[in-house]
Amino acid sequence: MFEGSPGQAPVLINIPHAGLMLPHDIEQRLTPDGRRLIDTDWHVHQLVDFAAELGVGVLRATHSRYVIDLNRGADDQPLYSGPTTGLVPTCTFDGAPLYETDPPDAAEVLERVERYWRPYHDELAARLAAIHEQHGHAVLLDAHSIRSQVPRLFEGRLPDLNLGTFSGGSCASELEHAVIELLEGQSRFSHVVNGRFKGGYITRHYGQPGQGIHALQMEIAQASYMDESRPEHFDETKAAPLQSLLKDLVGCLVTWRPA
Repeated sequence: MFEGSPGQAPVLINIPHAGLMLPHDIEQRLTPDGRRLIDTDWHVHQLVDFAAELGVGVLRATHSRYVIDLNRGADDQPLYSGPTTGLVPTCTFDGAPLYETDPPDAAEVLERVERYWRPYHDELAARLAAIHEQHGHAVLLDAHSIRSQVPRLFEGRLPDLNLGTFSGGSCASELEHAVIELLEGQSRFSHVVNGRFKGGYITRHYGQPGQGIHALQMEIAQASYMDESRPEHFDETKAAPLQSLLKDLVGCLVTWRPA
């Protein structure tokens, strides 16, 4: 369901959509595109492989988002207007069917919630509670990536870095401003704050700044660090500049303290 590493800093990096595992009974029902896992958040865990150096813990899902979308609520309530995919997706981001046979029915959705969704969120909540107990506050960075152009979901090319704070509701304004200042201090990567991606279920649910837990989502356009036509290939040279900026960003989260 998940893997990761502990940390000593008051920051946790969460990576819910980079998993590649598919149970056999699900895989054999998928279309060729489904079996290729085309909507994976490719290599996000590699982009933040500096985490241990900063003392930051990481939690990463092992299973594909096609098994269950951990960034949706268990009630599957829509988070954005317009086309989207559900808690248990039945189509790709482009709208193509994921299943050749036997799409999941309501009973199977509930079974996947209990088998995959609930254990992951229990672990995420426990890790944040432990960080908060140790440091008096916790910062969650929910890390994602997506193809830079998905016409069904958004117009044009996505900015390189898409910071979401649920329009300021999921973290202290001082923390949001510190990250924005860092992004504005560089010119290599375009960025937007609370644009198309304002933060999914994880950011909105766990980000409770009044209770000392601050959450930010970072959605990264994959063209900024990889060749989108070869998604399985991780290009260390191309990714290096983005990794450097992300390391500075996570370092900012580590050193930040609530007022």
